[in-house]
Amino acid sequence: MAKVLIIYHSKTGNTETMAKAVEAGVKREGLEVIRKKIEEASVDDLLEPDGIIIGSPTYFAAAAAEVKKFIDESIKHSGKLEGKVGAAFSSSGDLGGGSETTILDILRAFLVHGMIIQGSTSGGHYGPVSIGAPNQERKEICEELGVRVAKLIKRLSKND
Repeated sequence: MAKVLIIYHSKTGNTETMAKAVEAGVKREGLEVIRKKIEEASVDDLLEPDGIIIGSPTYFAAAAAEVKKFIDESIKHSGKLEGKVGAAFSSSGDLGGGSETTILDILRAFLVHGMIIQGSTSGGHYGPVSIGAPNQERKEICEELGVRVAKLIKRLSKND
């Protein structure tokens, strides 16, 4: 069975709430999900899943230091993540607070790894964003991210 790894950092619980909604979307499509807080994750965890989704709060218009450190350490597996599906999401304290740049930081790293990224025509082109605690609409958008990632993995696996 195809598998998706969701890794996130969350101090206030906002990004964790988003991660749980993303997980629900992946599960809705029948894929296996492993959800881990960043401090519980190892870069070796990146090797097994077909998809990797990372969530981070936004600090100074960038990913949290814990997430950046994890991404930097992922160089250990350079060339081994190619063809996996990647996605990202972020929470911040203010509209225009840098959530999109946070997501793009994560997605750029995925692209360097040769991963496949799917954008969205609605609900956040790069990935879901929440300003403060995610409301029901934001949770639904996060769930939809999980669905899109799962569907892309299923499409790609049909072509193997």
